[in-house]
Amino acid sequence: MSKYIVTSLLTMFILFSGSLLTEASGTTYRVLPGDSLWGLSRKFNVSVINLQEWNQLNSSTIYVGQTLTIGKSDSVATTYKVKAGDSLWSIAKKYGTTIQNIKNLNQLTTDIIYVGQTLAVSGSTTSTPPVQSGASSSYIVKAGDTLSGIAKKFGTTVQSIKQVNGLTSDIIKVGQNLKIASSNSTSQTTSNLADLIIAEGKKYIGTPYVWGGSTPQGFDCSGFLSYVFARNGKSLPRTVETIWNAGQPVSTLQKGDLVFFETYKTGPSHAGIYLGNRQFLHAGSSTGVTISSLDNSYWSPRYLGAKRYF
Repeated sequence: MSKYIVTSLLTMFILFSGSLLTEASGTTYRVLPGDSLWGLSRKFNVSVINLQEWNQLNSSTIYVGQTLTIGKSDSVATTYKVKAGDSLWSIAKKYGTTIQNIKNLNQLTTDIIYVGQTLAVSGSTTSTPPVQSGASSSYIVKAGDTLSGIAKKFGTTVQSIKQVNGLTSDIIKVGQNLKIASSNSTSQTTSNLADLIIAEGKKYIGTPYVWGGSTPQGFDCSGFLSYVFARNGKSLPRTVETIWNAGQPVSTLQKGDLVFFETYKTGPSHAGIYLGNRQFLHAGSSTGVTISSLDNSYWSPRYLGAKRYF
């Protein structure tokens, strides 16, 4: 019995020591039960993409006992240029980090990002946040900036920026100092963003329904919501259930709120964007992207409630 105990303790010590050595070396790591690329990316402060590249992995699948190469994480920030359809949610997932970490690295005060924007996704950054100045803030134009991109970044409109700065055209130049007027109230900012989201969503009316679709070639209901919100810099989870869980419950509907329904299974399984006047925009399985009424004989008895995301 004592021999068995000693052998077991020795085995545990060897395994534990080996784990410490491989972890401390920063070069290799042996996969343990419960490990995932996501968890290891957080453990070693690297990205999932890094882990896949270092180990020539074509997927996120790993197995117990597998030896992974762990490269060194640079202190300089890793950057990513925003592409059409990106959101902070999708970028954070891609690089094995969090939305809040990306916002902290880039001094973002909202989830709004724009195409062509360069974001730090790891390490540290020396970028300077906009200077706050009471009722307004200022922004120094950088290479690649446009009025549209700046407006989305600050949750305002192109016309507002032009009016505040006395601009008669959309032309701006690198190094130019632009004043960004703050909204008079939170509700005004919310209303502006809601209008932008609704306007974006209406562009795709008539787009066919495709199960799992998340592009203008075809949407399912949650793919449509995630795409439209991302185009306006707001991140949403990918499924209806997780979108429901991420929102703030509301008792009085406002434009831009998401309305949820119980359809083919228990719990939230369909959702759309509230437009006002009891109307909502959604990707229906039999209609594609369309506008429907909450008072419709099909939707009314299936209505679960609404959630707010900005």
